[in-house]
Amino acid sequence: MTLLESAIILVAGVAAGIINVVAGAGTLITFPVLLALGVPPITANVSNTVGLIPGSVAGAYGYRRELASQWRPVAWMALFSAIGGISGGLLLLVLPGDVFSAVVPFLLLLAAVLSAIQPRVARWVRRKAPAAPAGSVPTKSSVLTKTDTRPLTLGLVLGVLATGVYGGYFGAAQGVVLLALLGILWSTDMHRANGAKNVLAGVANLVSAIIFITSGTVDWQIAILIGIGAATGGWLGSHIGRRLSAPVLRTILVAVAVVAAVVLFVT
Repeated sequence: MTLLESAIILVAGVAAGIINVVAGAGTLITFPVLLALGVPPITANVSNTVGLIPGSVAGAYGYRRELASQWRPVAWMALFSAIGGISGGLLLLVLPGDVFSAVVPFLLLLAAVLSAIQPRVARWVRRKAPAAPAGSVPTKSSVLTKTDTRPLTLGLVLGVLATGVYGGYFGAAQGVVLLALLGILWSTDMHRANGAKNVLAGVANLVSAIIFITSGTVDWQIAILIGIGAATGGWLGSHIGRRLSAPVLRTILVAVAVVAAVVLFVT
């Protein structure tokens, strides 16, 4: 690997770290870059997963204030995300390397749609929820508020498990799917949902990374370069993301998902 190639991977890692925290699609920066540099797809995928771990940790830590009162439900969701991540990592090592390329673009378009309609769907879900305690009079304007966070549901847990499988298998825009899911079924506070997304995606990546490390398929030079860049980008991204309004953050999510889907369709 030349010095220029190393610099390109490092910069891609910084960009991926920022995007992962803000929108959740950093793999769509680093993965194509590695392929363009001639890295085999499976090696690129596993090395990228291992390298992005420091960025996930930095991003989750950066959102600790938003999750201060929610660590118990986040821990439960993280457990199912870990189970999914283990399953997805094992699938990657067992199934043919080109299987995910046919599925991922459709998942990304689904994530874009979910992100775009998240406020309306969340409003509908809360209207169908059990009635509020006696004495409280909910209004249309109060159904969807910044601090509206619901208890965990079976649908949410199964969704987190499924995204964990996807994250362990490939992971591109896993955060986009997670944030749409969390915004609809858990919390309408986009920054709280974003903090939980960073934790859940990070856990899925961590457990799958452990599987990849034990398989001996990781290119450590690539992983270390991405790791250094992603840690820096994760720290920057947590500061940038907190200052974005929910509509702006949602617009970024939709744009990232659509562009990523188009790129994967034509590559």
